[in-house]
Amino acid sequence: MNEAVVERPGNPDTAKIIYVLYLVGLAAGITSVVGVVMAYVNREDGPDWLRTHYDLQIRTFWMMLLYVTLSGILCLLLIGFALLIVVAVWWIVRCVKGLKYVELKEPYPNHLGWGF
Repeated sequence: MNEAVVERPGNPDTAKIIYVLYLVGLAAGITSVVGVVMAYVNREDGPDWLRTHYDLQIRTFWMMLLYVTLSGILCLLLIGFALLIVVAVWWIVRCVKGLKYVELKEPYPNHLGWGF
């Protein structure tokens, strides 16, 4: 049998919406939960370059949860407040870079990394 491999077109607008929901999530956290659900639902529906963005969005959500929890605990030692600011900057940079690469229709470089 010869099976034709068809590249799934995906919808880059969905990835853009998720990044925007994440940015809005800094003020209203529930939008981040909506965004991660959307990323899980759409992860398998796109080409490889788009899947890197969905993977990044899912990892970003869970890492943010970890970082905020650790920062919240460290707020008892007062250093946590500074760490919360660092985490917010990290979140914004990842989302803005993601928006840039989605607009260019390119994969997110090092989408499995912990940094920017």
